[in-house]
Amino acid sequence: MISSDTLLFTICRRLFSTVLVLLGVSLVVFLLLQLVPGDPAITILGSGATAESVAEIRAQLGLDKSLPLQFIDYLGGLLHGDLGRSLTINAPVTDIMGPRFANTLILTGAALLLCIVIGVPLGVLAARKQYSIFDRISMFVALSGASVPVYWFGLLLIGFFSIRLGILPTSGMYNSRNPGGLGDLLTHLLLPALAAALVPLAVIARMTRSVMVEVLQQDYIRTLRASGLTARSVLWRHALRNALPPIINVIGLQIGYLLGGVVFVEVVFGWPGLGQQLYTSITQRDIPVVQAGVLFIALAFVIVNLLADTAVGLLDPRTRRKVGA
Repeated sequence: MISSDTLLFTICRRLFSTVLVLLGVSLVVFLLLQLVPGDPAITILGSGATAESVAEIRAQLGLDKSLPLQFIDYLGGLLHGDLGRSLTINAPVTDIMGPRFANTLILTGAALLLCIVIGVPLGVLAARKQYSIFDRISMFVALSGASVPVYWFGLLLIGFFSIRLGILPTSGMYNSRNPGGLGDLLTHLLLPALAAALVPLAVIARMTRSVMVEVLQQDYIRTLRASGLTARSVLWRHALRNALPPIINVIGLQIGYLLGGVVFVEVVFGWPGLGQQLYTSITQRDIPVVQAGVLFIALAFVIVNLLADTAVGLLDPRTRRKVGA
């Protein structure tokens, strides 16, 4: 069994790695945004501003300093929980990104639920019926789904369910005229969640099938079958349990893909989340908002993978023996 001290050490090591990753992400984003054409001071004042006004705004924002000093000031603000102010809205970045990030988490959570509820059982059944028509068709559909651009699939969903059938809304999070609570939210959530879930669902289904095929060929599975256990019990209670560690790993990675992919989904469906705000801020060269948005996504990604790695370490007996040795 893994000891609590070893587990704590592993978590602390991963947390330290998380800090380094976030520092690296902050530096890369900061440097890349310096390459974007335009001047934030002119963005605030407009193209007709005088040179004196532009110089004054640049001094207020600290843009007249060297890049290393600007980055140090930015890190200092992060340590104090200050992400800066939006250059276009003139409001604290945290006030802007907080609600947007919550909306993105709603969309990501719904898409992840679809991935798990559909992808894992689909992969298990495909492995159970290996080389059958169901297996070939389901894996062909999964492979095709993994190759489809998210924004294109989103437009197809809008064209069919919203424009042709007229049964689901085309955009937004609630009905702008008469918001209807949870039911209204779920109605607006269905299409963007399906679009966001397409590629991760396909990857999870194929990974689950691959792992389950390997597990079902193990000797202990034959022993369980010979002992008189039902096929359902062997498949879902024993085989799937031993296949969970790599499945959890791939689910953790797909959450990172979801957080990045929802940028396109939110723009297509007009979902008021982090991705749509990032798209708007990039076009307006609102550097503090872009930096905060990327930092939010990176933080969520590393936390999810930290939780996934911890879960794998607790579930996988081979990992426990290795760590406890």
